[in-house]
Amino acid sequence: MAVYRVSVTTGPYLMAGTLDNISITLVGTCGESPKQLLDHLGRDFTRGSVQKYKVRCSAELGELLLLRLHKERYAFFPKDSWYCSYICVTAHDGTLSHFPCYQWIEGYCTIELRPGTARTVCQDSLPLLLDHRKREIQARQECYRWKVYAPGFPGIVDVRSFEEMESNKKFALTKTAPCADQGDSSGNRYLPGFPMKIDIPSLLHVEPNIRYSATKTTSLLFNAIPASLGMKLRGLLDRKGSWKKLDDIRNIFWCHKTFTSEYVTEHWHEDHFFGYQYLNGVNPVMLHCLSSLPRKLPVTNDMVAPLLGSATCLQTELERGNIFLADYWILAEVPVHCLNGSQQYVAAPLCLLWLNPQGALVPLAIQLSQTPGPNSPIFLPTDSDWDWMVAKTWVRNSEFLVHENNTHFLCTHLLCEAFAIATLRQLPLCHPIYKLLLPHTRYTLQVNITARAALLNPEGFADQVTSIGRQGLLYLMSTGLAHFTYTNFCLPDSLRARGVLAIPNYHYRDDGLKIWAAIESFVSEIVSYYYPSDASVQQDSELQAWVGEIFAQAFLGRESSGFPRQLCTLGELVKFLTAIIFNCSAQHAAVNSGQHDFGAWMPNAPSSMRQPPPQTKGTTTLKSYLDTLPEVNITCKNLLLFFLVSQEPNDKRPLGTYPDEHFTEEAPRRSIAAFQRRLAEISRDIQERNRGLALPYTYLDPPLIENSVSI
Repeated sequence: MAVYRVSVTTGPYLMAGTLDNISITLVGTCGESPKQLLDHLGRDFTRGSVQKYKVRCSAELGELLLLRLHKERYAFFPKDSWYCSYICVTAHDGTLSHFPCYQWIEGYCTIELRPGTARTVCQDSLPLLLDHRKREIQARQECYRWKVYAPGFPGIVDVRSFEEMESNKKFALTKTAPCADQGDSSGNRYLPGFPMKIDIPSLLHVEPNIRYSATKTTSLLFNAIPASLGMKLRGLLDRKGSWKKLDDIRNIFWCHKTFTSEYVTEHWHEDHFFGYQYLNGVNPVMLHCLSSLPRKLPVTNDMVAPLLGSATCLQTELERGNIFLADYWILAEVPVHCLNGSQQYVAAPLCLLWLNPQGALVPLAIQLSQTPGPNSPIFLPTDSDWDWMVAKTWVRNSEFLVHENNTHFLCTHLLCEAFAIATLRQLPLCHPIYKLLLPHTRYTLQVNITARAALLNPEGFADQVTSIGRQGLLYLMSTGLAHFTYTNFCLPDSLRARGVLAIPNYHYRDDGLKIWAAIESFVSEIVSYYYPSDASVQQDSELQAWVGEIFAQAFLGRESSGFPRQLCTLGELVKFLTAIIFNCSAQHAAVNSGQHDFGAWMPNAPSSMRQPPPQTKGTTTLKSYLDTLPEVNITCKNLLLFFLVSQEPNDKRPLGTYPDEHFTEEAPRRSIAAFQRRLAEISRDIQERNRGLALPYTYLDPPLIENSVSI
């Protein structure tokens, strides 16, 4: 008689416990145990509990290969969800086997768990285990299917597959997801009181392991509803027409001000701050260093000499690498939209900036179209205050459109969703790359499903507050993806290609490179532990299917993108994984977390413009400026969204925080601890630097970076 001691841990989340019967079967190299009910006197599987049992077998089972969990009806009670964290099994000789689960189990089913030791397909030889991998992947491919949202878009998850799985329960094998380490399995995820229309049915049938937790949902509601109702009660959400004076905008969020939002309100009109935002604002990826001026921007030395001074000239500054360009070419042919029944307008500006001897980046010249000519004047700092102000505000509107749609939503949200889906569909739970990426896809599918329902659908946010509307958004993102490259995706390569490695006070660059290096070191240790050679990378068929699906679905098979369609070396794998983790965590924090800070003062980030770009100088006044900015209700709806997405709800998992122990071997655990130490050192350096800054840059401080795109 062989006796195995079994310890079952139920998750700490709301409604994690179950009344259903739970039975267990152990499968080893020498046989399997009888199915045994796990039952003590009283309720066994309560929230946060650890229950211990004994499983008796007629003979030794050998090395444990699988653990089957059977969830069945208890008496007359209805089926009850259960969140199982992990199960430990101790053999009579003291050998401990750890079976990570970390998933919601719904309905009556049997799931199979493998021991926590990560293994690639090349490291499995037993037919039982190879068959288990195959069946697990097939089951997930039935559950998570690709869908084309719009031509030229990355593939997205097809929510209808969840509805079908709910009705037929085909995937009894396993219901694990890369977002499985989370809270409750409750239903609705819409925001009552929030002035955006949401397609509710699309949110109800979401696989339980990708849903927001109760804690996160409640936090979102507590952030959104009071702010929305406050504006509603003051009549701001229904008030059409221009702002009477600029100072009135200060009172929209009188109780939600931050140090940065107040700083922006005071300094938004200054040229130094205008340039600063290209380095450390929410879209710090636009600048390119110039060695010569493009023909479409015919700026002369005489135009800019008053700013450059007598000691230098434009050609000299170009040769020194001190002239930079922000080019919004992508907006030149974007469709425009109507708001409150009025036509809106878009510009495609060219903004020339100079790195002056004091180390400050300042604007030199602004042209509000891609075509020079008499109807497209070049605005200069020496123009009248209002002419220069309106030109800079048009650039800030272009910044809003490019940032929100491409830098933020396309390049973090949508691409990270594609990474998550491919991981679900092509890698089994025991795969080391699955375990590595698991925390960095948490809640990403849920937040994107919600975003598409609230923001991208007809009459959603894009149609309600932006000058380009939904059709313009679709155009902008598809065009952006068609020009997006692997160089853009990899921070060190992007900085080098844009020629911005030497600009002083570029905190996004400095902090980002440190975090990239920390992630790269961590990933390299994990990869080298599981892949001893380049050949082991090439021979991993699951890994190659994963990267191939990402190439086909995220980047639409476009060879010119430079993204890999296969991985041939350890270095290629490390770089690709580093870039994915960085963009799912740090890059999203950099382009998301400051939206309220930099956008609460609306003229700094207007979502629409109600008058066409000026074709002559000397025509702008305060009244015409106010009549160009978004109307009151449009402003307030946009700022509500800024506020909501900048408030990371509770149930946070900061970068490098891995409370669910999917890696059980000692080597990856040591690598995780070393990664956490590196991030702590980076955080201390950032906080020390910030103490000497007039405006601290905090968005890439590791404790403030979420592991994944989750808001």
